[in-house]
Amino acid sequence: MVNPILDVKQECRNLIEKAFAGAIASGALTEGEVPAFNIEIPADTSHGDLSTNAAMVSARAFHKAPKMIAEALTAALDLTGTSFERVEVAGPGFINFFLGRKWFSQDVLNVLSEKESYGRTSFGEGKRVLVEFVSANPTGPMHIGNARGGAIGDTLASVLDWAGYGVNREFYVNDAGNQINKFGLSLSLRYLQVCNGIEGTPEDNDYMPEDSYHGQDIIDHAKAFYAINGDKYKDVSEEERRAALVAYALPLNIAGLERDLLRYRIKYDNWFRESTLHNNGEAAKVVQMLTDRGYTYEQEGALWFKATEFGADKDFVLRRSNGFFTYVVPDIAYHYNKLVVRGYDKAIDVLGADHHGYVPRLKAALQALGVDPDRLDVVLMQMVRLVRKGEVVKLSKRSGKAITLVTLLDDIPIDAARFFFNLREANSQFDFDLDLAVEQTSSNPVYYVQYAHARICSIMNKLAAEGISPRAVTEEDLNRLETPEETELIRRIAQFPAELVDAAKNYDPARITRYTTDLATLFHKFYNACKVICDDEPLMQARIALCEATRTTLKNALTVLGITAPTSM
Repeated sequence: MVNPILDVKQECRNLIEKAFAGAIASGALTEGEVPAFNIEIPADTSHGDLSTNAAMVSARAFHKAPKMIAEALTAALDLTGTSFERVEVAGPGFINFFLGRKWFSQDVLNVLSEKESYGRTSFGEGKRVLVEFVSANPTGPMHIGNARGGAIGDTLASVLDWAGYGVNREFYVNDAGNQINKFGLSLSLRYLQVCNGIEGTPEDNDYMPEDSYHGQDIIDHAKAFYAINGDKYKDVSEEERRAALVAYALPLNIAGLERDLLRYRIKYDNWFRESTLHNNGEAAKVVQMLTDRGYTYEQEGALWFKATEFGADKDFVLRRSNGFFTYVVPDIAYHYNKLVVRGYDKAIDVLGADHHGYVPRLKAALQALGVDPDRLDVVLMQMVRLVRKGEVVKLSKRSGKAITLVTLLDDIPIDAARFFFNLREANSQFDFDLDLAVEQTSSNPVYYVQYAHARICSIMNKLAAEGISPRAVTEEDLNRLETPEETELIRRIAQFPAELVDAAKNYDPARITRYTTDLATLFHKFYNACKVICDDEPLMQARIALCEATRTTLKNALTVLGITAPTSM
């Protein structure tokens, strides 16, 4: 597994460190401790492929002007046998390194060798990570926020996998607590309507409390239950009726969630039920552990956790005066289960931005339980506005007329949904243009990227039709790729593994959508400037190899995003 950018940055760092040692040994620099310095890719690569501020940050240590230090370092540099062909001192003391053709040629060979594995690295060292996302209440269909969370969470898990982590995806099923009680109440009321011959509708609120669920799905469940059981449960106790209805409807909803998410190309490794934590005693256990450690107190019959002792904004209730746990107790137990019982190195939650106050409280509880709170990371996700014909699409979950994940995927391609929801960082708000998502033009970013892949496939088909067969290329062949368009395309291909590592570090899969757009743009520029089929056979074969390397990289990036790479469009 290669990481060309990381490798060449390390090579550059080693050269600078040797140059410091050489300059000190020769007397060009006095003895001094070399401070930390950066190596970056300049925004304008005509100024160099890599640039370092080593001389700039060393002025105090070596009591010299940065430019004099830079000149002493470049004089001590030996580039023989390295990836670099020359260096320059720029401005007040930056040192710019220029890569030789060998490095660019080797990058193409790397991709052709690694094929579908190109981009994978060992950065994560196999550490076990559990990514939990969507985890919608199983009391109804998934809304548009779940659609964004699904795309972000699934792609983040994929990014971490490619970056060398051992990743599992998990859905937390809230099959206990207040939401299920409300679900049971709503089902019971709708069932009684059916028994009494009342044709309920989502807009019919005469029989439904304001805080109950009014969606069409509740009505459909009640009617289906009646079709099976008739009025058998009409005159039983409210508790028995609700229990029967929930036992019937909840598994159907959970199965529906799994079915809809599979359609969205999301397959979970595990569906973890909240009820497990109550049934096996883990919820009660964490409360007892907090009490035994002296981190709880009683007030007005309720049991409180001393969250402020661990940096939270306020203490909070664990057990109400009626003896029931609050919703946060199973959440604490669930994360303790992730990090201690199951032993994951890291737990990552993708949650709505409205959970920002909840996170420090959860971390406080983990710390009180002896768990390093830094082992839990939370990606907070802003909501998305759907826009059609320039107007915001109004949502109304309570009336049952919300745009759900399923209705969204009926309107736009899955590829477009996954790509658009990863166009921005999770913590940014943006408008999802439903009209643009179905356009088959270069204005549609996912179409634009997919078209680049299809165009390369078309080139390969044209070559075959003309009897031209790609052959194994040599470094000497590839050294002929010297135009700016060829060089920039190769440089961007080489950055793919580093982009994946950065996306993993920052929990930002949007980096990969931006990368695919950049790569597609650079390929189109190359294709328009450089004839692939030409009379110069070694150059033609080198350009064919560059096309193949681009196609491989694009396909791998789209695979990370869970998006198809069409061969024709």
